[in-house]
Amino acid sequence: MNLNELSDRANASRARTRVGRGIGSGKGKRSGRGDKGQRSRSGVALKGFEGGQMPIHRRLPKRGFNNIFRKRFAAVNVGRLQAAVDAGKIDASKPVDAAAMAAAGIVTRLRDGVRLLGKGKLTKMLSVEVDWASAGAKTAVEKAGGRVTVLRQAKSEAVAKKDRKPEEAKASAPEAQDDGTSAGEEARTRDDKPERGSETE
Repeated sequence: MNLNELSDRANASRARTRVGRGIGSGKGKRSGRGDKGQRSRSGVALKGFEGGQMPIHRRLPKRGFNNIFRKRFAAVNVGRLQAAVDAGKIDASKPVDAAAMAAAGIVTRLRDGVRLLGKGKLTKMLSVEVDWASAGAKTAVEKAGGRVTVLRQAKSEAVAKKDRKPEEAKASAPEAQDDGTSAGEEARTRDDKPERGSETE
């Protein structure tokens, strides 16, 4: 077989319809647009228009919102890690972080971090460093003898730290002096002492 004999399979591709090429083509004269009217002209787009009645996208109520601060993670299952180790793309003796996953081709877009999920089987001991990990993924990695390091602070921990009461913050602060006396008490003690010249004989 020569290069000039190569061809695609029959009906694998269909040529586009050439309109306005005579009445014998079936799409001549009016080109399938009918006689006059708005839609026979060019530059007309009536998407969502229902003849004047309230369109469906306005009849239905709104629901939810789009969070512009949402974090988008690249999802990686433990089965993908095992396949990369078997293929020699990941060195099991080194920590497996986002950079190692990207170099191995497991992650194409890192986005805001990597999220480890528990689908698949993992038999190799790995030290994984990710931004978030599910409970099943942690169990799978630890069962194989490895460990999972979550780099991103959990939201519940951040909220608990933010909502600490002033009493707790004051109790956690270091004391002003080692003997337990505050600066105010020391000043009052100094004021109570009589001066030497004011003593009566």
